[in-house]
Amino acid sequence: MRAGGDMIALKYRKPAEIHPPIVTLWDISGSISQYTRIFLHALTENRRKVHTFLFGTRLTNVTRQLAMKDPDEALDACTDAVDDWSGGTRIATALHEFNRKWSRRVMHGGAIVLLITDGLERDTDEDLTPEMDRLHRSCRRLIWLNPLLRFDRFEAHARGVRTMLPHVDEFRSVHSLEAIEDLCKALAGDGTGAEDPQDWLKKVS
Repeated sequence: MRAGGDMIALKYRKPAEIHPPIVTLWDISGSISQYTRIFLHALTENRRKVHTFLFGTRLTNVTRQLAMKDPDEALDACTDAVDDWSGGTRIATALHEFNRKWSRRVMHGGAIVLLITDGLERDTDEDLTPEMDRLHRSCRRLIWLNPLLRFDRFEAHARGVRTMLPHVDEFRSVHSLEAIEDLCKALAGDGTGAEDPQDWLKKVS
């Protein structure tokens, strides 16, 4: 009646685009701490709902520290909060603490987990396998970022690497800005550059 009997073209709202939360678990052992320092803030400063944890021989939640807008201040605050930067690596121990203490708090809403480590593990395979399996089952996607993939001759012979590969959805390099750009595109649903974890397992089987 308001249109005088004419047809009215209905207008519809666009579907709301909701990004899944991101949970990042970063290895800060001596072998890859340089990569963590460079890329840590780049991956988290512009993302909503990001929870960030650092681990060497223990797990530290640095989500609050990385909320700072200034990258230098954020990294300085992270350094002050962590006691084991550039030390050893106990991946299974860190994942056990995350799965037990933090998983239910931060993994809601179909979270995507970014795990950056070279996979050189001090804990036993018996400890690492169940923790990786539990982490994988708790998230939407588990993406392993390994800076060692920058080497053409990288081979997945280390026990920790072989143990972790069956439980990840993507295997990516994280050694350059181009790799970070590909990762950001992948998180937005339009990325490339991922390696198939099963292909790496076939090479060493």
